[in-house]
Amino acid sequence: MNIDAIMRTSPVIPVLIVEDVAQAAPMAEALVAGGLRVLEVTLRTPAALDVIREMKQVEGAIVGAGTVLNEADLDAALAAGSEFIVSPGLTDTLGKAAIASGVPFLPGIANAGDIMRGLDLGLQRFKFFPAMAAGGLQAIRALAAPFAQVRFCPTGGITEATTAEWLAEPSILCVGGSWIVPKGPLDTAAIRATATRAVSLRG
Repeated sequence: MNIDAIMRTSPVIPVLIVEDVAQAAPMAEALVAGGLRVLEVTLRTPAALDVIREMKQVEGAIVGAGTVLNEADLDAALAAGSEFIVSPGLTDTLGKAAIASGVPFLPGIANAGDIMRGLDLGLQRFKFFPAMAAGGLQAIRALAAPFAQVRFCPTGGITEATTAEWLAEPSILCVGGSWIVPKGPLDTAAIRATATRAVSLRG
């Protein structure tokens, strides 16, 4: 799958910060059962790479690595079996390495200069981050106007209550959501129910 197909698979990509690898499989199973197949495991915890390996065993799950900051992170994520890569920003070094690897790549952008750098690398799909802090819907509408070929996955500050409004924008294929799996004890029934509601948010 290329990054466009991955972004179109689910209206919400859960942004997952997982401390305990034992939670990986049941969490992924609940998300997939609720209809969210694309899972972004952020490289923010020591368990993250093992979490990716475990989640990849869950049938139907498309598992990628988020918070990829450099080539070392990229190599580690690919070695763990990541099926796509998400970064909070875009550097030439990381961009070229990701493209050379052939992995579907979703780099973060926050302004027109970031987008132009990505276009120079041949990229047209971007994470708009941090979405609310970078200007919210007003900003992404302004950015979409001169870049008609670009599509976005806004992430950062988006909630269940605001997701439908974001998804209504033609330039937005999906959003990233950390609310799907809240902090605290793992509640797979609640996760599945939240995932099911998230799927219905695309009109």
